[in-house]
Amino acid sequence: MSDRLTLKILPTPNVNALKFVVGRRLTEGRSQTFRSAEEAAGHPLAAGLFAIPGVVQVFVLNDFVTVTRDPAAAWEEIAGRAETTIREHFAGD
Repeated sequence: MSDRLTLKILPTPNVNALKFVVGRRLTEGRSQTFRSAEEAAGHPLAAGLFAIPGVVQVFVLNDFVTVTRDPAAAWEEIAGRAETTIREHFAGD
């Protein structure tokens, strides 16, 4: 699998959220917020992120995805899986 996706993981002011900057346009200026797996059902990337235990919200805007965790969940359990999910989502592009 070629790894053409530039992906940066950045902290946010919220200790329970991480920003994944993907280096490509995801939306056209309109944000998308998913607060449950049910809300994310029609959005393959958000649905994939909600499949990770501990993810409670996915926010998509411009060239980034912000993943919010349940405060009881550890980033060590989420961040790597979220990165893999994002990379796999864009692997065919």
